[in-house]
Amino acid sequence: MPTIIVRHKVGDFDTWIKGHQDRMELFAPAVSSFQTFQDKDDPNSVALVIEVTDMDKLGAIINDPANQDIKDKHTVMEPIVISVPVEV
Repeated sequence: MPTIIVRHKVGDFDTWIKGHQDRMELFAPAVSSFQTFQDKDDPNSVALVIEVTDMDKLGAIINDPANQDIKDKHTVMEPIVISVPVEV
């Protein structure tokens, strides 16, 4: 179960943060937990540290056009950047 970081900007942080429960439900099939962060210098830049149970399913959820309405509702802006662990 990898831990990943997902970063993106939002149009309005207050609107986005109110959608926390929606995000928990949307990502539940692919993640076990996530933490939410806000950029100190840019309040509309956010990051999620996510414990992933199914990486393929998570990618499908993020890229599913059927979920565009929820992205719009929560003011999510593209690009959505996903960082994965690196073995060294």
